[in-house]
Amino acid sequence: MSAERMRPDARPIDERLVRRLVDGRFPRWAELPVERFPSGGTVNAMYRLGDDMVVRLPLVEGGAADVAAERRWLPRLAPLLPVAVPEVLGAGEAAEGFPWPWSVYRWLPGEIPEAGALSDPEALATDLAGFVAAMRGVALPGAPGAHRGGPLATLDAATRSAVEELRGIPEEDVDCDALTAVWQDALDAPAWDGPPVWLHADLMPGNLLVADGRLTAVIDFGCAGVGDPACDLFPAWNLLPAAAREVFRERLGVDGATWRRGRGRTLSQALIALPYYRKTNPAMADNARHVIRAVLAERERSRQASARPV
Repeated sequence: MSAERMRPDARPIDERLVRRLVDGRFPRWAELPVERFPSGGTVNAMYRLGDDMVVRLPLVEGGAADVAAERRWLPRLAPLLPVAVPEVLGAGEAAEGFPWPWSVYRWLPGEIPEAGALSDPEALATDLAGFVAAMRGVALPGAPGAHRGGPLATLDAATRSAVEELRGIPEEDVDCDALTAVWQDALDAPAWDGPPVWLHADLMPGNLLVADGRLTAVIDFGCAGVGDPACDLFPAWNLLPAAAREVFRERLGVDGATWRRGRGRTLSQALIALPYYRKTNPAMADNARHVIRAVLAERERSRQASARPV
């Protein structure tokens, strides 16, 4: 199902609209073909423009602010990061009945990594840790708060509501009591008491590009800003297998409390996504299931380890 139909507030977009927008704003690209690029994204639509560019347009009003944020911060972040990030080539504005700004980016080649099908998970874990560490080391002034950078408790009501919704979907067959225990453990972890750090804040597999198993680019910086470093631990559970997860943790030097908060944040996102997208966005729903399995398996390994005699 197309992204345009996943949310009731999504703006309808098609090739004809994108063609008119491009021709009106950038007549020099009027001869280049426009073709919709399939994506599991729920906030933006993407259309290839020729071979070397992509048009990215908000599907919902909330995505419009991301356009301005990326235009401001991507040029500043790019030279500080170890992999490629989107480069804005053209700034489009509202026109043709489309109410929000949009952008043209340079096309970044690569494949989206798939959990369970990584060719070199530990190398990818090292690359991801390098990216996260580089983000944390950014010292650009005037940073906004990251979309997911605030206290974990702000997610409590939505997370518990999602757990109860999953209880009513027996075909998903999840251990809701165990998931609630993991979530409570995250809430009980000490809060971050250091200075806020720069975060991408949306390190889903769909926002990563790889080639030959290695990280080559990170895209979609609409949620970026400063906050709790636990927010950028998502790949540990939404992508990496257990051994590579430990490599990721060791490379970043993550303390126990931050790890627990990071696991809770990743789980919360999965729990909320699964009932919402299970019938409309297979990629999002499958990744949510992967996160749930990974978190429960990690919990079971921890329980078994603590039960062994010393």
